[in-house]
Amino acid sequence: MDAAIGLDAAPAAPFASANASANALRRTRLRDYQTQLLARVQAAQSGAAQAVHQLGVSIGGQRYLLELTEAGEIVPPVALARVPRTQPWYLGLANIRGSLLGVIDLARYLDPSHGAAGPDARFLSLSPRLGLKCALLVTQVHGLRRADTMTPDTGGSAMRLLDADGQAWTPLSLAALVQEERFLQVGL
Repeated sequence: MDAAIGLDAAPAAPFASANASANALRRTRLRDYQTQLLARVQAAQSGAAQAVHQLGVSIGGQRYLLELTEAGEIVPPVALARVPRTQPWYLGLANIRGSLLGVIDLARYLDPSHGAAGPDARFLSLSPRLGLKCALLVTQVHGLRRADTMTPDTGGSAMRLLDADGQAWTPLSLAALVQEERFLQVGL
C-alpha cells in the first residue's frame, strides 16, 4: 500500500479494470505532489524559499504532514450520529460548531485492521476550499512542522521526510484524498 494516501488498496475483482485507470491517475497526482514537495525542500535548503509550515498528525502508527491550507479546525471528538449501511471507516455525522460533518476514521480507511483510536484522537475538519463537509479522525495532532528543515528519506518506496529527531513524516495531500473514488463512496 502506498503510505502517502493508501492508493493501492486491492479493489474488488469486477471493478479492477475500472479502478486501474483511476488509480494510475491518482498515483500520477501523488508523484506530482511529491515532486513539488521535494523541490520546495531543496529550495529551502538552498535558501531560495521561505519557511513552509505543515500540520503534523499521527494516523494509526504513521506520522503525516498535511498542508495547512487543506486543513480546517481541530476539535476533540464529539458524539456521532451513526449512519446505517456505510463503510466501517465511516463513523457517522458530527455536529461541529453547528455544521454537520461526515467523519472518516482515516487510520481504518488506510488500514482496515486498525483498532479504535485512543484518548489523544482529534477530529480534523477539512478546509472549506476542498468542497467536502468532512472531518477526519486522526490518532494524534503533533502541531506545526517545518518540512523545509527535514531531509528526504530515500530508504522507502514512498516519499518521506526525516525531522531532526529522526522521525519519519509522509506528506498527505487531503486535496488528492477527497478525490479518491473509494473515499467518496461511504455507502455499502
